[in-house]
Amino acid sequence: MGDSDPQLQENKIVNLSIASNKIDGIVIHPGEIFSFWELVGKTTKAKGYIEGMQLSRGDVKTGVGGGICQLANLLYWMALHTPLTIIERHHHSFDPFPDEGRVLPFGSGASVFFNFVDLRFLNKTEHSFQIRVWLTNQHLKGAIYTNEQVHYSYHIEERNHMFSKKKDKNYRQNEIWRKKIDKRTGNCINEVLLIKNYAEVKYEIHLESISPLC
Repeated sequence: MGDSDPQLQENKIVNLSIASNKIDGIVIHPGEIFSFWELVGKTTKAKGYIEGMQLSRGDVKTGVGGGICQLANLLYWMALHTPLTIIERHHHSFDPFPDEGRVLPFGSGASVFFNFVDLRFLNKTEHSFQIRVWLTNQHLKGAIYTNEQVHYSYHIEERNHMFSKKKDKNYRQNEIWRKKIDKRTGNCINEVLLIKNYAEVKYEIHLESISPLC
């Protein structure tokens, strides 16, 4: 996470633990909508939340409950691997940190900001889905379970990734695609473009890797 205050990163663990407990075990029945803020609620000191890192309007700031975007990132990534339908998802318009330790494609996360920037998905299927999330000593982990076998799997891949430069600013762009795979045959049923990302880069990068934009 770049040169950010290590204490804020430690505080994030506290905030993630509180928020995760609000979501762990929730069941989304057919026709129901999952809402991040409906479950987590406002992050206040009275609930035990402390100062953490927040990304807002192109800057890295501090605020009570900061850091729980990582939980939203995980939930969004898991939902993409299920038949659940994403009906609200937002992402930051800037890229704040370099890729050291990054395990998911750039731009595949979800931004949340109480109470108008939410993460929501709808269960249009006939199955029920249960969300489990938990913290280990080193990681935030999660899983989504269903009460009946799902005959398809979903694979996420990044395409057309590049850095560019425009008016003395660096930018990053890519595409996030999803393939639907038949588990019985291994055949690809379809592929869908989910996201087109274009964001200003806030950290230093090697100029030789930059392609100028007209």
